[in-house]
Amino acid sequence: MTPTRLLALALALLPLAGCGSLPFNDEPAAQNPTHTTILDEVAAAAAISAYRVQHGLSPVVVDSGLVKAAAFQAGNNARHGQLSHDVGGTFTSRMSAAGLARSYAAENLSAGSETFDQVFARWKNSPEHNKNMLIPQIRRIGIARVDAPGTRYKRFWALVMAGA
Repeated sequence: MTPTRLLALALALLPLAGCGSLPFNDEPAAQNPTHTTILDEVAAAAAISAYRVQHGLSPVVVDSGLVKAAAFQAGNNARHGQLSHDVGGTFTSRMSAAGLARSYAAENLSAGSETFDQVFARWKNSPEHNKNMLIPQIRRIGIARVDAPGTRYKRFWALVMAGA
């Protein structure tokens, strides 16, 4: 191919260079207006604790750092209109930044549930999410819900759990 034809091809393809797949709800990434919903984290911890105790495990307590980590990830998912453990960085990198690199840690995400009871039931009925909530070493949690009314699911949840 001649240099002139290569240049013409490059110029013809230039408008396509910025194209890519949009989130599943056809909204531009990170453009969704959001607001954080105030949750009763202590009540959530009590419900999760009761569930863990039923399974012979120790209860959990709310950790403000984990609440921030959960709010960060729920917010990232809400702004992007998608559900992903990697929006905002990998789980490992986010937990490392939160000082949990050498601790047991897990994260449950969900979208769509209106109440904590609804999302908790979903997590209990999901084998992987349930397994996370029943990790024996878990002692602390943070939970958050961030709403993005213009998205498909409207509500995005994150539960971050960590060891002592």
